[in-house]
Amino acid sequence: PLTARDFQSSQINDWCPGCGDHGILRSLENALASLECSPDQVAVFGGIGCSGKTPYYLNSYGVHTLHGRLLPYATGAKLANPDLTVIAVGGDGDGLSIGAGHFVNAGRRNLDMTYILFNNGVYGLTKGQASPTLRQGEQTRSMPQGNMQTHLNPLLLALASGYTWVGRGYSYDVKLLTRLIVEAVRHPGIAFLDVLQPCPVYNNLQTREWYGERIYSLQAEGHDAVISDAGDEEGNRKKGEEAMNRAREWGDRIPLGVLYQTRLPTYEEQVPSLQAGPLATREVQPLTADEIASLQAELV
Repeated sequence: PLTARDFQSSQINDWCPGCGDHGILRSLENALASLECSPDQVAVFGGIGCSGKTPYYLNSYGVHTLHGRLLPYATGAKLANPDLTVIAVGGDGDGLSIGAGHFVNAGRRNLDMTYILFNNGVYGLTKGQASPTLRQGEQTRSMPQGNMQTHLNPLLLALASGYTWVGRGYSYDVKLLTRLIVEAVRHPGIAFLDVLQPCPVYNNLQTREWYGERIYSLQAEGHDAVISDAGDEEGNRKKGEEAMNRAREWGDRIPLGVLYQTRLPTYEEQVPSLQAGPLATREVQPLTADEIASLQAELV
């Protein structure tokens, strides 16, 4: 049986002490071991920022991509080899600013992969500027004045964009976060997991103590996230509205757990050329001279 140690790399980890990234990394290691994913069957894609280093710290296939572009890279890998367990990991600045368009369209496509958002409200790698999830008026340690822009709610955006599994975890609750990652990866479709995490260096507002007084479990309060396929349209509509309402909660109460889950056809299931098996494992058949001539005649 695999253990978390099987997914630990030999690279030196240079994340700051106390950073929530460490808890997310531990949860990923635990989850992949629990899922019994062989390291060579996992591909992790990172963006730019502190979270973008995650592929280096996992013993699996990994790609350090461009700013805001980790979802297109992950999409390409999943289409080339749907047998891979594909996980995209990126920060709130990376995914919701320059990468916001890709965030929306990944939800629309519904590929069978997982997107984990490292959400700390700041650009930690570039000294603490406000990210798209920081609330208007909030002023963290390195900001000369309060944030002038309104914030984006990643859970609401995911629900509106068509993600078929939407959840939220907390980096210091490794046990819950591990379970959520397992559920997200097992879900047949695009799964989005928002992970709240303190940044002890730059974000002196949403600290570990601040979150500790506010987070609560959705499932412990009886929230039913699963959309039924039995034709209960009214019940499903109410569940969708409840997921939206829970996603809006912030301040005194902040929900953790699975907000929404439904089953729709995945993108891969609808692509005829993928039904014969992964493109990455097929033998390349060179064209004959007649086939080349036919193509040339068609295009000229």
